[in-house]
Amino acid sequence: MSADCIFCKIVTGTIPSTQIYADDDVVVFKDINPLAPVHFLIVPREHIESLASCDASHQALLGKMLLLAPKLAKEQGLAGFRTMINTGREGGQEVFHIHVHVFGGGTTLPKT
Repeated sequence: MSADCIFCKIVTGTIPSTQIYADDDVVVFKDINPLAPVHFLIVPREHIESLASCDASHQALLGKMLLLAPKLAKEQGLAGFRTMINTGREGGQEVFHIHVHVFGGGTTLPKT
């Protein structure tokens, strides 16, 4: 955990969130600034800065995160959805704790 990371604080419950799923490895919660009618984040409990920081030891966790996306999207009423992982400042990452955005619903999806 990182003391100054907003996602670490959400994972520990220090900052409230609207959780839709949690287990020993990940916490999933609704985005506070949604880009679509359904927009949630899959966040590992372990503080990992970005996808570029991952190595082979993270393979199972990354696979779990991606396999959760369609399951939770369906539970949230989505027939189709988009996933996005921003990596690094140049890649649009704002919170430096790896996370998968899952969003959909409505008639169009945002391009960013």
